[in-house]
Amino acid sequence: MNKYGQLGGCAALVCALDQLTKWQVAHTIPPYGSVPVIDGFFDLVHIYNRGAAFGFLNRSDIEWQFWLFLAATLGAVAAILAVTRATRRDPLLICGLGLVLGGAVGNLIDRVRWRAVLDFLDIYVGQWHWPAFNVADIGICVGAGLAALAMLLHPQENNPKEPHA
Repeated sequence: MNKYGQLGGCAALVCALDQLTKWQVAHTIPPYGSVPVIDGFFDLVHIYNRGAAFGFLNRSDIEWQFWLFLAATLGAVAAILAVTRATRRDPLLICGLGLVLGGAVGNLIDRVRWRAVLDFLDIYVGQWHWPAFNVADIGICVGAGLAALAMLLHPQENNPKEPHA
């Protein structure tokens, strides 16, 4: 499989899992509802985040954040495609970029559909809650980690400025 096939396959897998899990949550948990999975630690919830990671700009009194996040997502997609084009085929890097791409597209679908992202994984201890997240967010974080690891392990192969042997 070529690097674009690997990139697209990883992206499609994350995006499909993300949308499938969000569909399941939207059809089984009422908005702002909660289903305990592990008491005192993990719930499934049904909330919408108009902002970005950790609730940044999650406010209903502003509308421009939709356009900001739309532009940021499109910029990220363009950057991922440019890096993929410029690098040799490093399966770890391409997989990482594909996971990020799939997560970005999964959340973009939500933003276009609802002007917000459906988050449903809620981890907490006592009154302390990690911000709710979703499968797309997991893909973005794991993918960024894999891409960073690939660049650390194979810096020459993943540097577009270096000539390829």
